[in-house]
Amino acid sequence: MALLITEACTNCDMCEPECPNQAIYMGDKVYEIMPDRCTECVGFYEEPTCVRVCPINCIITDPAHPESELELLNKFISLYEKGD
Repeated sequence: MALLITEACTNCDMCEPECPNQAIYMGDKVYEIMPDRCTECVGFYEEPTCVRVCPINCIITDPAHPESELELLNKFISLYEKGD
């Protein structure tokens, strides 16, 4: 699954620079994650770095974007084959 930042986000700026896929950006109210770029850090790290650094634990799996580990890996490959 891609990840989702909930409305509990305090905009602390910890997650955005941690994302190796540049999937996190400032939304209208809180930071948001682009599901088409989020691989949950598959291909980079063993766990999502944004989740690791979030001081209030407001980053969850996005139920609207279910993906298996293999799908996340394929997304990672696709992103970097194109040179995005």
